Formats: sequence, structure tokens, C-alpha cells
Amino acid sequence: MTKHLLLILVTAVLVLACDRQRVYEDFMDLEQEFWHQDSVMRFQFAISDASKPYRLIALFRNKQAYPYHNMYYRYTLRDAKDSILRQELKEIFLFDPKTGKPNGGGIGSTFDHSQTVVESHMFPASDEYSVDIQQYMRLDTLPHILSVGWRVERAGE
Repeated sequence: MTKHLLLILVTAVLVLACDRQRVYEDFMDLEQEFWHQDSVMRFQFAISDASKPYRLIALFRNKQAYPYHNMYYRYTLRDAKDSILRQELKEIFLFDPKTGKPNGGGIGSTFDHSQTVVESHMFPASDEYSVDIQQYMRLDTLPHILSVGWRVERAGE
């Protein structure tokens, strides 16, 4: 698939994926398809209405050549003063452990995964927030991870 065709396809998916629930969504691409253990992905976003609950979702994109069926990562949610609001170690299954079939949607050998890390979070104020995501595997370098993302959406709509 040419880069031009892939760009058109990705743009079409993004346009069709627009929804009213989404407050924030962004991806960071990993250089050379490796996620180093000391590489922290930081996403900054604003919450304009703290009176409503929000769903917090981690997003990952990987190649089929990823050598494991799962991945551990840690996320840390912080307020504008850099105080920790939430911190948790999570596990996501990128492939079925028995069949090896990829979980998530994909095109060719690339797969997208999303995992709700908090179903309903009440932010303390309408303000700026950030989340750090770091791979937590027992490897210094995790191969075939293409990008990491974060999504915040209104819960219950």
C-alpha cells in the first residue's frame, strides 16, 4: 500500500470517527517502532466542564510482529499543579494468548487497540491535566509498537 493511499484511508477513518463524546484524542508515534522503557509519553488536555464524568482510554498501535500477546504499561494522571490524581499499572492483551489472533482492528499487519482505564472519572476542576504513559515490560526496548495515544470522552452519553 502506498503512503498516499494510506494517508487517504487514515484521513477518511478520522473523519468518520468524529463523535460528540470525544473531548480529547491524540497519538504519539514511536521512532523506529521501538518503545524504550524510559520513554514517557505525555499527553496534555483541558477539561472545560468538571461537573460531568469522563471515560479515560489508553490507545496503542502495533505491528503483527510484536513478540508477546500482552503488554504492561503504567499511566499517571496529573493536575495542572503536577499532583498525581491517579496512577495504575495496567495490562492489555494485544493478541489472543491461545490462538495468537490479533485483538483490536487493523489494516494489513498494523493493529489498533483501546483500553478503558477509568470508566467514570470526575475531575476536581475545569482545568488543564496531563497523563504520562510508560511501558512496563521487563525489556529496555519493546519492539513493534508504532504509537501510543490517549482519549478522554464524556461518560454516559
